Amino acid sequence: MRRASLIELTVSERAKVNKLVRGRCISIRLVERANIVLLAAEGLENQEIGTRLNISRHKAGKWRKRYVEDGMPGIQNDAPRPGRPPLLPMGISEEVVHKTLKETPLNATHWSRRTMAEAIGISKSTVGRIWRAHGLKPHLISLFKLSNDKHFVEKLEDVVGLYLSPPEHAIVLSCDEKSQIQALDRTQPSLPLKKGRCGTMTHDYKRNGTTSLFAALNVADGSIVGTCMKKHRHQEWIRFLNLIKRSTPRSKDIHLICDNYGTHKHPAVKKWQERNKRFHFHFTPTSASWLNMVERFFRDITENRIRRGVFRSERELEQAIYQYIEIHNSNPKPFIWTAKASDILEKVKRGRAALNKV
Repeated sequence: MRRASLIELTVSERAKVNKLVRGRCISIRLVERANIVLLAAEGLENQEIGTRLNISRHKAGKWRKRYVEDGMPGIQNDAPRPGRPPLLPMGISEEVVHKTLKETPLNATHWSRRTMAEAIGISKSTVGRIWRAHGLKPHLISLFKLSNDKHFVEKLEDVVGLYLSPPEHAIVLSCDEKSQIQALDRTQPSLPLKKGRCGTMTHDYKRNGTTSLFAALNVADGSIVGTCMKKHRHQEWIRFLNLIKRSTPRSKDIHLICDNYGTHKHPAVKKWQERNKRFHFHFTPTSASWLNMVERFFRDITENRIRRGVFRSERELEQAIYQYIEIHNSNPKPFIWTAKASDILEKVKRGRAALNKV
């Protein structure tokens, strides 16, 4: 009578097989194969293993044999399946890549799988496989702009230095205005979310006024000092500075990071700074608002509270903003800045070199 091959597991081999059985992210097939190996190591025959695992004895014998011959790779890797792999005619892949990178369709700004398939004479799925293999995504685009500020390096190092190594006995605040926030009401009530259907909102709306949010993000703890005003002139900026002055300890120096908006450099603002010596202004380079950390907070409040909100008046909008800030400040979390100035400069250099080639 033929007997199945005996499997003897060492301590380390048994630990590896047990790890497969207990793994939460392991496929069901691999767990089943590992169980076959463990039961075989206990001396069970294929018929007994099949009965315990509710599989055929042939299947149990197949994976027992694979483990005996190849060890762990024998059960982890499937054998090549029969059939010829699909082959592309010579040069088709290179042509698709060349057209994607160097050309555009006559009636569009970028290629789709359908238009590329028609231009080359292949299937859409083949175009998709070629794009995936070469990491090409012509349907996507990301926005950017390199700063042309003559003092870019100095301003960059100044701002990043405040994030990575803030001065002692001082408070660093990232400040800006989110202007012209619209209080939008919808022309019809929205339908609620339910099984099989997302929430709905009418595409058209009623404008019920606007407001501007002035916010200062404490870089150290993530808390927000914020207020809403009708306009965003230098008068409102000075009022906001006075709010910061009242909201911070008098014994602390205040370092404000803000952009180059003319309001922030108005002569009246400079006179205010002369009267308040503990306030120090640090300006980001032009076209570099991404350096201002408070922009991250503006993104969050837009996504979480404003964009899908329904506001029947400016007052409702402002109340929603103040409520969001209050809840945020009840458990603030700082945004952690990790990029060094030198790393950013290297990326900027590469970007400028790429632009020069265009």
